[in-house]
Amino acid sequence: MAGRHVLVVGDLFLDEYWVGRAKRLSREAPIPVLESTRRFYVPGGAANPAHNIVALGGRASVVGLIGDDSAGQQLLRELRVAAIGTSGVAIDPDRPTTTKTRVMAEGSRMFPQQVARVDQVDRSGLSPVVEAELAIQVQHLLGEVEAVLVSDYQTGVATPTVVAATLSGARKRALRCTVDAQGSFAKYSGFDLIKANRQEAETELGRELVSDTDYCQAGGELLDLLNASAAVLTRGAEGLSLVSRAEGCRHLEAANRSEVFDVTGAGDTIIAVVTLAWLAGASLWQAAELANLAAGLVVRKLGNGIVSPEELSEAVRNTAGMTHNPDMTGRLG
Repeated sequence: MAGRHVLVVGDLFLDEYWVGRAKRLSREAPIPVLESTRRFYVPGGAANPAHNIVALGGRASVVGLIGDDSAGQQLLRELRVAAIGTSGVAIDPDRPTTTKTRVMAEGSRMFPQQVARVDQVDRSGLSPVVEAELAIQVQHLLGEVEAVLVSDYQTGVATPTVVAATLSGARKRALRCTVDAQGSFAKYSGFDLIKANRQEAETELGRELVSDTDYCQAGGELLDLLNASAAVLTRGAEGLSLVSRAEGCRHLEAANRSEVFDVTGAGDTIIAVVTLAWLAGASLWQAAELANLAAGLVVRKLGNGIVSPEELSEAVRNTAGMTHNPDMTGRLG
């Protein structure tokens, strides 16, 4: 996977962490009073799959939006420190940089515990000028990459116009297109691979998903609905299902159920690793296996975790020889 270049299009966030040690209860409300010990920032939203790609030795450039504010400048610094390409980042002076502030209480536990979260976000539509700038940036950067990944957190960047520019430009260059649609499926018709979690798939299809067969059927319906080649359906503690026209329907148990400290960003890791591994020549099943292992590693970490090649290689060695569920449905039509 080293050196493979992916363009990530989507909503860029600054994740801010305030960490403090609980000293007493407040006299004003039944909450702990924290004395601040540290503060740090992590690239979030669409920047997180980009960060995962770079951490595994790939290259990532982002197209997204920030505000003309201190949070935007901090996010740009974090992206550049992570070696993520920022030439496609547009600045909109009329909206703030989306910032998620988490307040964490330290104690005797291994990890701080989240006690509050405050989001600064503007979900209003983009101006025509900003939307056009994003579409132009996409078209420009598609000439430099080998695949495109859309991470749609539904805060405004992935408009139908930007998505259409992404797909049409990628098709002209025969680039693979993957998307974490976060429930906004209709505008991603024609993408190669769709990722959805259980709740998103249930909402789209209007029914509960319980059994492996349910997930196979749901994935097949999404492929037909969206004219896609494959779908990855994440199932939380139950692992994930891969539904592919080429490789059928198969299931993976969660790689880690017992040491889950923070699930933030696990879905970002899955779409990033699937995209990167598939681009590097893995089968979709192999890509899903690697993504499942990577997700099992990041949930052991605080915040938007990333996985190194060494960590993922060790996880592969530790699971060598494990058997997996057989193909449930054969090849799909």
